Amino acid sequence: MNIGLIAHDSKKTLMQNFCIAYRGILSKHNLFATGTTGRLIEEVTNLSVHKYLAGPLGGKQQLGAQIAQNDIDALIFLRDPQSPKPHEPEVNDVIRLCDMHNIPMATNLATAEIIVLAIDRGDLDWREMYR
Repeated sequence: MNIGLIAHDSKKTLMQNFCIAYRGILSKHNLFATGTTGRLIEEVTNLSVHKYLAGPLGGKQQLGAQIAQNDIDALIFLRDPQSPKPHEPEVNDVIRLCDMHNIPMATNLATAEIIVLAIDRGDLDWREMYR
């Protein structure tokens, strides 16, 4: 499975901790992330992450293009809805793309855990038939 990972600045540590906790599952899959998020995940987990540009420099658009081509099977976008910074990626266009292509997307830790555990159980294996 191809799993996309994005985190707003205030959620990057949470993303790192999430990836540490689920390292065993994530290591079985292809990970794609915006630049800074991907680098931080690699630093603490030793997982291999395909890194795009940083979110504000076009990384979100690069990941969005992969979503539009149906090349991402699940997306975890840990966002800060209370105090987003002007340079951080907007989530609405990514949500729209995921909805258009039936790609499961998490915007918080609880949903991220549900998606990763579902991937581990094989609940999303049907996505591989559509690539």
